[in-house]
Amino acid sequence: MTKSILWFRQDLRLFDQPALAAAVAQGPVLAVYILDEETPGLRPMGGAARWWLHHSLSSLRQSLREKGGDLVLRRGRSASVLHALMAETGAETIHALHHYEPGWKQAEEDVAAMANLVLHHGNQLAPPDGILSGSGGRYRVFTPWWRQLLSQMPPPRPVPAPERIVAISGVTSDALEDWGLLPTQPNWAGGFSVWTPGEAGAGKALRAFLPIITHYDDRRNLPSITGTSRLSPHLHFGEISPATVWHLASKEAGAKAEPFLREVGWRDYATNLLDQFPDYPVRNGRPAFDALVWRDGPEADADFKAWTQGRTGYPIVDAGMRELWATGWMHNRVRMIAASFLIKHLLIDWRRGEEWFWDTLVDANAAANASNWQWVAGTGVDAPIFSRIMAPLSQSEKFDATGYIQTWVPELAGLSGPYIHDPDEFGVRPRDYPRKIIGHKAARERALAAQAASREK
Repeated sequence: MTKSILWFRQDLRLFDQPALAAAVAQGPVLAVYILDEETPGLRPMGGAARWWLHHSLSSLRQSLREKGGDLVLRRGRSASVLHALMAETGAETIHALHHYEPGWKQAEEDVAAMANLVLHHGNQLAPPDGILSGSGGRYRVFTPWWRQLLSQMPPPRPVPAPERIVAISGVTSDALEDWGLLPTQPNWAGGFSVWTPGEAGAGKALRAFLPIITHYDDRRNLPSITGTSRLSPHLHFGEISPATVWHLASKEAGAKAEPFLREVGWRDYATNLLDQFPDYPVRNGRPAFDALVWRDGPEADADFKAWTQGRTGYPIVDAGMRELWATGWMHNRVRMIAASFLIKHLLIDWRRGEEWFWDTLVDANAAANASNWQWVAGTGVDAPIFSRIMAPLSQSEKFDATGYIQTWVPELAGLSGPYIHDPDEFGVRPRDYPRKIIGHKAARERALAAQAASREK
């Protein structure tokens, strides 16, 4: 029996936690979470994610204590903190799950250089560097990547949570409240009460979704009804493993679970891209777009501010941006519409939108956020052409967003379809709701002209 350290990061759970299982099997365990904002390449969390982290850590600590363990909180560079904890406790091994964000890979290298670091798989359906083509290369395009992933599915069966944890005692911990993760002046997180961070909350969300999973393909694009799983923040913080989701979804719906599992797979695909292209959140996947001139200056800044505040005059866009600010989340179809609007209607660099989502999304994930923005922008390694410009007004009507708009844009609550989708067009725009910031035709022509000009450079 030897002492070991369990290094928690974005894997805040006990069930299907291979690193935890290995540590418990070895002997007494010191479970630690390090708020690391010092390792090079680690991007500090945005405000919404910090709110989630506070509550998730509180839930994890309680779960560990119920098993006889505990959670130590420390702040600093991961390698330095872990080195000090090993000296303090006499632990011989550090167990952790593989992470693939550039900063976490750097942290793993730093830790491995000074300690016996044992990394386990468990945060992806399969290790990203194990999804290879026949020639042994990595995939950039989703469809062949997905086919290859399916050939390796199902993932290993989930590992049960340990019945008992023997904790290494006598180690001091930071007070969670001292980290200042929660907003105070002002407290903008009042609407976040719709969420229950933590492993129990993740299980509850999955159980609520499974009875409607067979309708997922029909309902997932309809923002006015409950058709999606809302598991994204739980998956991001590792409160539930993708393997657990895969097995339970397959058991519930069989082959009819495939449309949903494909979206779970998209998360792994995004990790695959970030693993290959560490600068994907800041650099165009297609270098040809480096020549495209984005709008900048006071007018562009004013338009960006109107977009963030949900004051563009496009009801479906405004509803999404207000839902995001109020709850830290936005329906996926609306995310695409809102992102396309910023990029192509306003001709504002996708990276500004990526940064806004990073700060305001509770599920802000480095890989998914970057790949989704680059997909919508057409700049990604596997993305539609730039000239595919979403028409937000027709999208709103096509996907029956009436109830969604009425909920999040109270100025328009008295309108119904088709008027609510384009109140300007029908002459029913209330005085307290803004005019369209730009017409769809004019925006489309401006975006296409910018693309054409970039090709001439």
